[in-house]
Amino acid sequence: MSQYENNEVPYSSVGADEVPSSPPKATDKIRKVSMLPLVFLIFYEVSGGPFGVEDSVNAAGPLLALLGFVIFPFIWSIPEALITAEMGTMYPENGGYVVWVSSALGPFWGFQQGWMKWLSGVIDNALYPVLFLDYLKSGVPALGSGLPRVASILVLTILLTYLNYRGLTIVGWVAVLMGVFSILPFAVMGLISIPQLEPSRWLVMDLGNVNWNLYLNTLFWNLNYWDSISTLAGEVENPNHTLPKALFYGVILVACSYIFPLLAGIGAIPLEREKWTDGYFSDVAKALGGAWLRWWVQAAAATSNMGMFIAEMSSDSFQLLGMAERGMLPEFFAKRSRYGTPLLGILFSASGVVLLSWLSFQEIVAAENLLYCVGMILEFIAFVRMRMKHPAASRPYKIPIGTTGSILMCIPPTILICAVVALSSLKVAAVSIVMMIIGFLIHPLLNHMDRKRWVKFSISSDLPDLQQQTREYEETLIR
Repeated sequence: MSQYENNEVPYSSVGADEVPSSPPKATDKIRKVSMLPLVFLIFYEVSGGPFGVEDSVNAAGPLLALLGFVIFPFIWSIPEALITAEMGTMYPENGGYVVWVSSALGPFWGFQQGWMKWLSGVIDNALYPVLFLDYLKSGVPALGSGLPRVASILVLTILLTYLNYRGLTIVGWVAVLMGVFSILPFAVMGLISIPQLEPSRWLVMDLGNVNWNLYLNTLFWNLNYWDSISTLAGEVENPNHTLPKALFYGVILVACSYIFPLLAGIGAIPLEREKWTDGYFSDVAKALGGAWLRWWVQAAAATSNMGMFIAEMSSDSFQLLGMAERGMLPEFFAKRSRYGTPLLGILFSASGVVLLSWLSFQEIVAAENLLYCVGMILEFIAFVRMRMKHPAASRPYKIPIGTTGSILMCIPPTILICAVVALSSLKVAAVSIVMMIIGFLIHPLLNHMDRKRWVKFSISSDLPDLQQQTREYEETLIR
């Protein structure tokens, strides 16, 4: 494929005193995403609110659930967000983590990264129409099964896909409105719960009765995907400044959206651990505030699932566009609609969602977690390798630690990844391995199609020449 040959290429000019101004890009007329919409896109990429965290209480009890959402961000979320801020500003284009891995490890592994992360994103997105209907079926039982459920999933997918087609700035501001609506009922629930709080309920723990697989997968699923926003970096207004700040605000927003509802729900309601499953927050809301608050939480949950769907589809589709702009996929994947959105990327991502929507919630979470884990290992390796090979490369945002610190920062999340992989079922592992093997086969097939000129591959003229910048870097070191 028309991919850059040098496997260790810094994106930005490095070591030079002046960076030559670039010619106007074809995408300059497209409206860019500003700070507030970007924060809420990150919020929906990662979280969307406390919907789905109930299983952590069911799996491990109150104390471990609370400790998990306090400690886990320091082990996983903050390191991943910091790496995303550094690498995303070093490579501010829509390929995101695909370009990071390609630059550090070569185009083969860059493609595998793109395949696994896109697939895990599409698998993840298949959850949201299902969860949306699960929250509504208590009020509309017909949506629980059969033809009405299948038709509803298709209609919902089509409507949300169309919203993505209309433009990323529209998606961003819709995410802001949805986010505010989804968070408000839990703020109200927290205030109502204060007179009924019993702090001793937060301290209940039974280490002999912990489902570690469900517990870790729940924490992991609710606190990952910080790197997904990197595939939209080319659409962000002033990404070198906006992206790191948006990630910082996003970490705070996500952590608060989990911890405070858990404190309110656990502390104000007598513990019945077996009831803490998906959707239990609506029962907590009814017990604390009445039917009106329950309906608000259910509406917020449904809205949140729509928000997560549109945010995830944006990242997945722009990732395919970014890969095509770097010559990793056929050129037609880089085609934009009149609204500046990746037309084929959206269609492919929507098709994957429909095909995978028949899987159960637990199977979807476990399968996407395993694929995501492998992709994150590649990202950690790429991050450390670029720090070691190109320490002087231009990094508009740089984590204030050296090479040794970079390695040490990646160790705890790597151990966590190993634990998640070790606890996965054989069925999930087998499906994930088959998916990875398919990726190993697709890459040489695309190379063959390029050599035979069956389809056209090309690198976008709007992107920097990475090979030229490498030569400039080497000349700077010699001087």
